[in-house]
Formats: sequence, C-alpha cells, structure tokens
Amino acid sequence: MRTFGVEEELLIADPSDGTPLALAADILDVAGQGVDAMDEAASLKSEFKQEQIEVNSRPCRTAAELRAEIRAGRSLSDKAARTLGARVAALATPPVFHATPTAGNQRYTAMGAEFGLISREQLTCGFHVHVSIESPEEGVAVLDRMRHWLPVLLALSANSPFWMGADTGFASYRTQIWNRWPTAGPMDVFGSADGYRNVLNALLGTGVPMDEGMIYFDARLSRGHPTVELRIADVCLYAEDALTLAVIARALVETSAAEWRRGEPPSNAMTHVIRMANWKASRFGINRELLHPLEQTPVAAPEVAGALLRHIRTALTRTGDLTVARAGVANILRRGSGERLQRQAYARRKRLSDVVTAAIASTHQDGELSDAGLLTF
Repeated sequence: MRTFGVEEELLIADPSDGTPLALAADILDVAGQGVDAMDEAASLKSEFKQEQIEVNSRPCRTAAELRAEIRAGRSLSDKAARTLGARVAALATPPVFHATPTAGNQRYTAMGAEFGLISREQLTCGFHVHVSIESPEEGVAVLDRMRHWLPVLLALSANSPFWMGADTGFASYRTQIWNRWPTAGPMDVFGSADGYRNVLNALLGTGVPMDEGMIYFDARLSRGHPTVELRIADVCLYAEDALTLAVIARALVETSAAEWRRGEPPSNAMTHVIRMANWKASRFGINRELLHPLEQTPVAAPEVAGALLRHIRTALTRTGDLTVARAGVANILRRGSGERLQRQAYARRKRLSDVVTAAIASTHQDGELSDAGLLTF
C-alpha cells in the first residue's frame, strides 16, 4: 500500500476582524516550546508569507491515521496562535487583505524582489498531497496519466471566493492568483523521467524560475521525497474534505501507475483544454458544469465526480478507502465545499469578519463523514 501525507497551508488571522496577521515565526517559536505528545504527530513550518503557516503530516498508510494527523496539525497550529491572540483558519484566500511584503528567509525575500506585485499579493493557501512512488520513471508515468483528472480535485476543494474584500464570482480565486506564477498550471505529457528532467532544465535555463522549487505544476515529482506531489487543490475548509481529497489522490496515483504497468498510453487531452477545465473548476467549483476528463465536454459536476470515483474504484477498494471517498464526495456535493459556507456566512450580515469567524469554527470542528447519498456512486 502506498503511503501518503499532506501539507496544509493555513491562514493566520485576527479573530475579531479577520485581518491576516504576520505571526508565522512567532507561532513556530511558541509551538517549539510547548508541544505535547499528541501534537508531535504533525510539524509546522513557515511558508511564503508570514501570514500563513504550513502543517505537514507524517507519511500514513490508512485514512484513519491521516485523519488524526490532519486534526492534530490544525490543533497544534491553532493552539500556538491562540497564545498570540490569533487563530488559524483553512481559508485559501483571505477575505480581508492588502498586499504585503514578503519576508521570512533569504529565498522568499529574493522572490519578492524578483516578482513584484505577484509576490506581494500571493497570500494563498493550498493543499498538497504526497503519494509514494517506486521510482522517478513510475512517478512521471503517473503524472502523464492523471493530468486530465486533476481539475476535478480543484472543483471539490474550492474554498476561495473572496479577494481584496470582494466576492470574485469564482469558487477558487486562489487558482487565478496562483496561476500568475510563470510555471503554474497543467503540464504536457513528459513521456519519461528523462523527458521530465529535460523540461525542468529548459525552464530553469530561461532564468525565469529562480530554482527548481519554483516549478509549480499542478502535480510534480517532489524534490525531497520519493513521492508524486498533487498541488492543484485549495486548502479544504473541513478536515473531512481534506481527508477525502487525500484518499482520492492516492487512488488516482495507484490507478495511473497500474495503467502504465499495463502499457496503456496517457490521455491525448491537450494541455490547453486541461487549462480550460481548470478554469471552469476555479470559476464554478461543484455548482455547475465541469469538463468531463474523458470527453473534454461540459457535464454536470456530480456526473464528473462520479466518473472520477468509477475510474479509481479498484484502487479505493484495495486500500479500504471506497466508503470514505464515496461518502466524502457525496457530502461535498450536498453541502458544498468551503466556498459555499463562506458566501453563506457573508450573506447573513454582509460582514467579511463573519466569514473568517465561521471559517475558524469549521476548520477545527470534529465532523465525521456521513453516508448520505453514498449509493449515488
């Protein structure tokens, strides 16, 4: 069974008015002083902006293990933030925000100087899933065969409707902000590990990305771990949605690897069309039509989600995650992803601070997956 783990980028906010607070370094100091035995399941690190904190799980084998890691990481970061008068919220963009300088370490400072407003406005929080692979060759084969399915993960995770104090009309506006980076977005078929390396070398040779860490494909080979890293999703408001996305990601990697072992070629979906699929997922989330990954035509979001689950059903069954994935997707389709809760919270009193208050509560609630609608898929 492949191991998997997640990185969650969380917003640090003032609980009274929702303003992002540049406290990442202070949170790391506090967490380092008072980590109890239960909290050691997760680790924290600073990210591109001091107004966000990244929570890293350990590699896990079961959904139950990963669920505990996700909850422990959110609890650990929030506990430290509380000592500083702040809270952490799983919001992919801050509803209340003004562009800020980038500080923290020398690399991030250099990126801030090089990329100007792109970096100053890049306070976005993503959700990354790492899934183990046996070799770079297998990893690239996986990237080639799952690329057209990744927009569905974006739609299911959509959690960023507000930007600079306004409703953008998008379900995931983080995607629009993130795609300002020159290397972000869907990738072409690489064909082999050598082909992947050739593309990276060509991009680095332009001098535009500062280093390999700035290769921001929707999915990539991890630099520091023997994993495929799926990077397309918004950070999920609900911990159970994060778990759902993670088990789907692992099954998608295993399904793609199995296709490669059987000699099945990658999809011939054009990268430009996959970019259109990303745009529709970013704009509408699960609320309207998505592009069907196999047909590349608009289809209702529940049908596309069902197609994804059917595509990975064998892998989900093998890992014991079929019920988790089916129930999780059914819940998202029924109650909406984080973007719906954010808009509902704002609609009550037209206050963006209410959005952050509601998000803080939802980030840390101990919800369980319901089997409502389970048999739909």
